[in-house]
Amino acid sequence: MGRTVIVLGGGISGLAASYHLSRAACPPKVILVEGSERLGGWIRSVRGPGGAVFELGPRGIRAAGALGARTLLLQVSELGLDSEVLPVRGDHPAARNRFLYAGGALHALPSGLRGLLRTSPPFSKPLFWAGLRELTAPRGKDPDETVHSFAERRLGPEVAALAMDSLCRGVFAGSSRELSVRSCFPSLFQAERTHGSVLLGLLLGAGQSAQPDSGLVRQARAEHWSQWSLRGGLETLPQALTTHLTSGGVTVLRGQPVCGLSLQAEGRWKVSLGDSCLEADHVISAVPASVLSKLLPAEATPLARVLGTIAAVSVAVVNLQYRGARLPVQVMLGGSWLQTLKARGCASSQELLQQKAQEAAATQLGLKEPPSHCLVHLHKNCIPQYTLGHWKKLESASHFLAAHRLPLTLAGASYEGVALNDCIESGRRAAARALGSELDS
Repeated sequence: MGRTVIVLGGGISGLAASYHLSRAACPPKVILVEGSERLGGWIRSVRGPGGAVFELGPRGIRAAGALGARTLLLQVSELGLDSEVLPVRGDHPAARNRFLYAGGALHALPSGLRGLLRTSPPFSKPLFWAGLRELTAPRGKDPDETVHSFAERRLGPEVAALAMDSLCRGVFAGSSRELSVRSCFPSLFQAERTHGSVLLGLLLGAGQSAQPDSGLVRQARAEHWSQWSLRGGLETLPQALTTHLTSGGVTVLRGQPVCGLSLQAEGRWKVSLGDSCLEADHVISAVPASVLSKLLPAEATPLARVLGTIAAVSVAVVNLQYRGARLPVQVMLGGSWLQTLKARGCASSQELLQQKAQEAAATQLGLKEPPSHCLVHLHKNCIPQYTLGHWKKLESASHFLAAHRLPLTLAGASYEGVALNDCIESGRRAAARALGSELDS
């Protein structure tokens, strides 16, 4: 009788893990268990009354780097979505122009050597001086540091307060004064550790690895894609993965919340699903760390305690459609500041969120008239926060799993990256570990 692997969670990480398990040379029996009735997790696309695609969650996938290439390869290797890809090429205005919202106004970020040599609001002096400071700043000695502290030490207080704080808000919906640079931006951390300078490290290719190759990957590289989406919306990707899995023999159970995990005498897992249960030789958990912490048996209490400390923040996505506008406007609100609003007694109602989004569109984009269509969607606890010392939590979890030889692998956004490419890669790595195989390059 062959091995059985159960994957918990039908978001993009769980789907990716199931996909790679099913493509093994000698695939195990794979059962994907999802608590809700739909797969895809935070990825969700809907069409408005005029046919426009509204993204209720992530709206694009980055094409750069080895992980970007791996995700693109996934489109052409089995799923056949290459003709559906909508890229943002390097010469597109959306890729060439970057803006920073500060002091109640949008400011174009400088680009090229000429831009770095002149003063560009909201900065009080040319960014060239921040770069020069970075090249000569001494190497940090602490094993971890907040993003703000790291940026202030290497680039100066102004860049830290304006640019890096905005970056943390945009990527993690969190505060740069609380998030860990080692865990949130590992390439920057490693560049300093290896080369003594972030700029030198990035210039010399710190942390880069060999990229997989395909026609689509070569096209993305040649055209300098910034990011890409799919013609019918990003949810096309999890839908295609689901179709591939079900046609390939993977059992997909929807609407089956897991109630608990317990270890049997022979070392197998018993997975309780309310009125029924399943048994598995290995479990891949692609549910949030805090959710898994409540499912683990008493023998794994130290692991549960660590996982329970990996918190997440909620984000509201507001889609606005305006008459005469070619594309819908997507506004993201909340993050760690949503808790502040609640503490002050401000209700995070749909009306308030829509009002704030319309105010942002009016102020930043000049869209003064009311939208013709609006969708408000609140994602509760959707973005994990890698706070200072997050790496110690991962190290502690890894040591516990190894010391007790638990047939459990962790995957998903709670651990080593919140972007879609990171989540897809975590599923691939989890599948490789569950199979006991070495990762390919």
